[in-house]
Amino acid sequence: MSGARVMEGRATPRGRFPHVKVVGDLVFVSGTSSRRPDNTFVGVEVDAMGTTDLDIRAQTRAVIENIRGMLAELGADLSDIAQVTAYLVSMNDFGGYNEVYGEFFDERGPTRTTVAVHQLPHPHLLIEIQAIAHLPRTRRSNQSHTSHSTEVVS
Repeated sequence: MSGARVMEGRATPRGRFPHVKVVGDLVFVSGTSSRRPDNTFVGVEVDAMGTTDLDIRAQTRAVIENIRGMLAELGADLSDIAQVTAYLVSMNDFGGYNEVYGEFFDERGPTRTTVAVHQLPHPHLLIEIQAIAHLPRTRRSNQSHTSHSTEVVS
């Protein structure tokens, strides 16, 4: 299946782009955050006084789980990721992010680049990750009988 997909049951992209785009046997995952389908965020707590507590560990875990879920819909898994780019609002969060990342990946996992950015699309976001994965051989053979047109699911 080649084409772009906006996936049901996921946080709606905040712009005109897909969650994933499949090109041949490669899956390009758009920048993914800890945002839930109801537009709340994992790793964000606001108390009665309006004090906000942002948790890089919870956000990192949620981002990776969101990516895992999207890949699963395509018949792939985290082990199929070849490259990751992570965007952190503050490199002071690198330790917590790196700790959680290590729960999912090791030195046999994807290549990785981590950069600091001025801000992300919402002030509660500490991290966003994009990825490139390779569809497993079994998934590719199942897709060889599928049309190569672009499929967009609302």
